[in-house]
Amino acid sequence: MPIDNRLTPNALAAQTAQLPAAWQAAFAPAAVAAALAGATAHVEKRLAEGAVIYPATPFRALHGLAPSDVRVVILGQDPYHGPGQAQGLAFSVPDDCKRPPSLRNIFNEIAQEFPGTPVPAGNDLGSWAGQGVLLLNTALTVEDGQPASHAKRGWETVTDALISLVARDPVPKVFMLWGAHAQAKRLLLPNDSGHLVLMSNHPSPLSARRPPVPFLGCGHFLAANTWLKNQGKNPIDWGLDKKTIPLQGEFGL
Repeated sequence: MPIDNRLTPNALAAQTAQLPAAWQAAFAPAAVAAALAGATAHVEKRLAEGAVIYPATPFRALHGLAPSDVRVVILGQDPYHGPGQAQGLAFSVPDDCKRPPSLRNIFNEIAQEFPGTPVPAGNDLGSWAGQGVLLLNTALTVEDGQPASHAKRGWETVTDALISLVARDPVPKVFMLWGAHAQAKRLLLPNDSGHLVLMSNHPSPLSARRPPVPFLGCGHFLAANTWLKNQGKNPIDWGLDKKTIPLQGEFGL
């Protein structure tokens, strides 16, 4: 039985108000506050019109994670638009949900980078978030069966402000920018920040093996851990549970 991940009326504003002050600071500029109000108003209007909107917790990527705690940033574009899929974490779906193609390729890459070590399976990336991995989509809501339906409704201004807030933190971080959409956010990173920026194609099967920098074979997960250890920080455990998976074939779209 799929998890009910539908957003309910008035929940978005309530969840926004409950965010810690450290994240609320990103919404202080007038332009960002206006964009957040516009996105929220659009969501409530569409809910009132009967639209089904995902996920139930659009700001889940920020839960339990202060900007200063972020060690790795992974950017997605749009929440999954099917029932029971989107969780508020980029690329993540519940463990009992069919694994999306991009997530399958992410696990393929992890398996390649850590040969001889079983790669834990599972689809819920909550354990990554718990270690300081910010899994942020640039649009935080979507309508059922309509990808990118809430793009350019204000969310991009809001999430740009969140990315900028993290990027201004004095502690350097790893930014994994996959695909042109994510790579455009590099302009939000200060030049003298000391961040490690890793870029490749998107993990979608449409681009994962294509030039100029294929996602499969990019080495980002191992590179991130090596860099973190050199910074005196603990590496990320990219495993998810006690199950193991072999290297898997690509999924069809």
